[in-house]
Amino acid sequence: MKLHHLIVLAGAATAAASAQDIKFHKLTVNQEFWAEGADAADFDQDGKMDVAAGPFVYWGPDFKERTPYSAPKPDRNKPVTDEEYGPNFEAFANGPRKAYDPLGYSDYFLTYAHDFNGDGLSDIVVFSWPGDITAWYQNPGNARKKAAAWKRHIVFDVTDNESPQLGDLNGDGKPELICHTGGRLGFAALDWSNPMGKATYTAISKPDIKKYFRYTHGYGFGDINGDKRGDILDRDGWREQPAGNGEEWAFHAVPFAPEGQRGGSQMQVYDVNGDGRNDVITSWDAHGYGLAWYEQGKDGKFTPHQLMGATEEESPHKVKFSQLHATTMADVNGDGVQDFITGKRYWAHGPNKDAEPGAPAVLYWFEIKRDGKGGADFIPHQIDNDSGVGTQVTSRDINSDGLPDVVVSNKKGLFVFTQERTGK
Repeated sequence: MKLHHLIVLAGAATAAASAQDIKFHKLTVNQEFWAEGADAADFDQDGKMDVAAGPFVYWGPDFKERTPYSAPKPDRNKPVTDEEYGPNFEAFANGPRKAYDPLGYSDYFLTYAHDFNGDGLSDIVVFSWPGDITAWYQNPGNARKKAAAWKRHIVFDVTDNESPQLGDLNGDGKPELICHTGGRLGFAALDWSNPMGKATYTAISKPDIKKYFRYTHGYGFGDINGDKRGDILDRDGWREQPAGNGEEWAFHAVPFAPEGQRGGSQMQVYDVNGDGRNDVITSWDAHGYGLAWYEQGKDGKFTPHQLMGATEEESPHKVKFSQLHATTMADVNGDGVQDFITGKRYWAHGPNKDAEPGAPAVLYWFEIKRDGKGGADFIPHQIDNDSGVGTQVTSRDINSDGLPDVVVSNKKGLFVFTQERTGK
């Protein structure tokens, strides 16, 4: 199971609800472009969930107050050294704070919360940009009282892929950085006796710089073959984690995207139909069209079930949207089955590129309904039509009512969607 899903599962203690009784209240935190992803945690330990997006922590429960914990790079093409980090933060915290131009890009590509040093405080890890550093920022414990730069610890110097993730790949209860670098698939792990140090990268494939470069799309992990070890997926198949270390992982070819599609975003591994075998849910093209789940048979082969295409006719429920550049899962309706959350990325490359850049920036949850006979349906329910996703979509219990909520940050702004139940 992915580490960042555990909080959602732990909070889902309420009774199952009909989808017709589920609504989402939209809170527009701001309409500035600071980040393409966000996460939530109780950073100041006041019992209220806060949101980290871009260089700020937004303090719950209303998120009206924000405090910077880091600062954007002055120059996209130049790294900020440790010596420059403090002065750069001071200039940002005490000077004008100009958001990113939505025609451009943010240095906050994805954001996760985790207690890295075991002091009981949630820290923040930021994937700044494909091909750039990944760093975690150490919670000082008094961040709400006074703006100060959270100490930066660079985890990894070159994090490639547009959908890197933080999750427990080896089953030790600690997160690894799921990414690739130098043309080789793999993951980076911290030495948890020294979490301030650099992570060690384990490469699991031979180098292929043309295929696995900084802007490669689509990456995932999960236990495909039921051996209790996490495997790594990309658009062309999955690699099997061996029992021992120092081995090249065996590759199993599966076309998880049709020929000509560039690959999607975060690939989800989950037993969709309840037959005891994990399946794969993935978008086909993060800047185009396509969504499918791949059913794993007894023989280990996968059968695709298309959920959305380029037209309504290619979509069983007549719902169609493009650019599924972020996905996650949560048990939205509390029936014990995980559901699928995704949406349309807004202006990935501005208003004139990619598929339907001007279409509504929708956000959906897909209710997974098992038929008890080995089949399953994905029933789409719209959360919103004017927000969408960035390169990350996050589900957390934001208001501590036991119901999964949704947080997104992108070129339209930062939004929190809290779930409401209208039925008795």
